[in-house]
Amino acid sequence: MQPRIPRQSAGEQGGRRPDGIDADASSGAELAPVVSGARRRAVRDGDRQIDTAHLLHSLLEHDPEARTVLGEGPQLARLLGYLVQRSIGYGLRWQSAVEDSGAVPVVTGAAGFSPLAAAAMEDARARAARRGAAEACGIDLLAALITDPQARAREVLGRAAVDPRTVLARVENHFEPRP
Repeated sequence: MQPRIPRQSAGEQGGRRPDGIDADASSGAELAPVVSGARRRAVRDGDRQIDTAHLLHSLLEHDPEARTVLGEGPQLARLLGYLVQRSIGYGLRWQSAVEDSGAVPVVTGAAGFSPLAAAAMEDARARAARRGAAEACGIDLLAALITDPQARAREVLGRAAVDPRTVLARVENHFEPRP
């Protein structure tokens, strides 16, 4: 009988990847657990790369502010339900395909991430830098994950009837200074 969870190679065990790039460390302290959780999901799902849906799922598990920005109640429950179903339902069609819209340039040095997920991580860092923060936070990553219309995270939002434009507006309001 085959194990349900694919085994990690010796180079991947302990959070180290064979190419020497430690994405958890480069993502910053706040996003490191999100990236680590997304990596575990990708391995468990049998996916070759971390995609934007893996990052979104892990972000919602680790960041209460991101959950708040998405909204509470049935919408959030429906969104989490779609994310959980990805390994047993509609997400199976993603297993052998690379997530890449072709609309964003490929980010080098981001082995283990789909091109869109790597671009989202870069965009999250850029968003943080524009607001003067040293590191990206979960809200920065949330906005970055749903910017590209071809991102799997955005597709999951659509299936859960969550409007990405509304979420992006909430992100902007979250960072506006309060009187």
